[in-house]
Amino acid sequence: MSNIKCIIIEDEPLAVKVLSDYVSQVPFLELQGAFKDAILATDHLREQPVDLIFLDIHLPKLKGMAFLKTLVSPPAIIVTTAYHQYAVEGFTLNVTDYLLKPFDFERFLVAVNKVKAAQREKQSGKDSLEKDYLFLNVQKKKVKIVFSDIVYIESQREYTKIVTTKNTYLPKMSTHEVEELLPAKLFKRIHRSFIVSLNKIESYSAEEVEVNGVFIPIGRGYKDTFGDM
Repeated sequence: MSNIKCIIIEDEPLAVKVLSDYVSQVPFLELQGAFKDAILATDHLREQPVDLIFLDIHLPKLKGMAFLKTLVSPPAIIVTTAYHQYAVEGFTLNVTDYLLKPFDFERFLVAVNKVKAAQREKQSGKDSLEKDYLFLNVQKKKVKIVFSDIVYIESQREYTKIVTTKNTYLPKMSTHEVEELLPAKLFKRIHRSFIVSLNKIESYSAEEVEVNGVFIPIGRGYKDTFGDM
C-alpha cells in the first residue's frame, strides 16, 4: 500500500514542529510540506494533490473551515485546534477526526489510523458496510463476530475484550488493530481504552456513554469528537 501524502496548514511554529515530529514517527505518512496559511496551501494543492491535510482552524487570511468549504474534492482532513466549539461543524464537513490541542502521540495515531483504514478500503474497492462481520482468532480458532452484535470493545493490556449481545471474546490483539477492521460509520472510539457501537448507545452525557445498560467514560481527548452525535 502506498504512503499517505500529507501537508500541515498551521501558523504556530511549535504546533508545526509537534505535528512534523508525530508524522515522522508513522511509517505510512509522507509529509510534503507545512504552510502557515491556507492560500499558500491552495497553490501547492493545485500542483501536487495530497491524501491528508492537518488543518488548523484559526489561520491568517482564510480560516480553516472557510478553506475547507472551498475544496471541491477534499482529501482526508484532520482538524487540529485549541477551540472545541468547532467540532460539530467539522464533522458536518466530513472531517476524519478532530484533535483538540494539546494532543499526545497516541491520540494522533488513532486519527491517522482512521485515514489509513479508509485508504485501504478505497484501494480494495470494497465498501466496509457490504461485509457485516469479521473473523478473529480467539483461543486457537477463528470466531465470526457480526458487527451488529457488538456492544463495546475494551482494551485489556495485550488482549481486547469484545462484548457482544451474545458473548464476550478476548482476542490477543490491540484495540487499534480491531478498530482498523471496523466500519467507522458504525463504531466510535470514545476513550483510549473503549470503542462503542453507535447503534447500541442508549444515552450519553459529556462524561459517559450508556450502551446496553453499561456506562463507559468518555476520555478527555475524545469529548469533542463525540459532539457530532
